[in-house]
Parts: sequence; C-alpha cells; structure tokens
Amino acid sequence: MMRTVVVLVVDDDKSSRTLLELALSTEGYEVRSAANGAAGLDGARRLHPDVILLDLAMPIMDGFAFRAAQLRDPDIAGIPVICISGRDDSRQAVRELHMAGSSGKPFELDDLVHQVKDLTRGRARVM
Repeated sequence: MMRTVVVLVVDDDKSSRTLLELALSTEGYEVRSAANGAAGLDGARRLHPDVILLDLAMPIMDGFAFRAAQLRDPDIAGIPVICISGRDDSRQAVRELHMAGSSGKPFELDDLVHQVKDLTRGRARVM
C-alpha cells in the first residue's frame, strides 16, 4: 500500500496556512504547516514531505535561509519547493534557489494545487 502524499506549508501568515491546508486536504493531501523557516526545517527533517510550499518573508528564519539550509542537508535537499511570495524579487529567488515553482501573493489557489499535483504525480497515493 502506498503512503499518502505529504505537503509542508511554511508561511508566517496564519490565514494563508489555513487556506492552503483546507484546499490541499480537500484534494486528498496530508498537510502539515510551520509558521517560520526554523520550524519548517524541523518539520521537513521529521516528515520528509513530498513537496514544500515556502513563503520568503518570515520572522525567525526567512525562506532564503530555509532554502539554503535545506540544500545543505542531503536528507531533505531533494524535496521540491514551490515559492509563495509577494516580494518583487521572488522570480529571481526561484531561479537562484532552484525552486520547482512559484506563485505570487495573493496566490491563485487553483494554480498552487495544480503545481502540487504536477510535482507529486506518480510519487504516492493521494487519498
């Protein structure tokens, strides 16, 4: 039996986390979340999610520092990341940090769900 696809949402905005959790869980994904990059790194190491949705502007540890630390850790370096950010430089960050996708803020929910589906297709079972 295949396991459920796990998505980790790393965003300091509670309403964004809640909306993404609801939308992705409705699609059958197991969704976990973290309110900053440090908690997100702990979650990634513990959960080994199939994909990470990452905000860039957060307290404690921002998305840039999160992604740099993720890429240095061989156990989680291969987990694809979708950037969710309203920053003007987010497209450049996506390229420089080798992220798998991106969405602006406010994000288009259907687009994000589609990106997650594309990245996780065939990897595991979605409920």
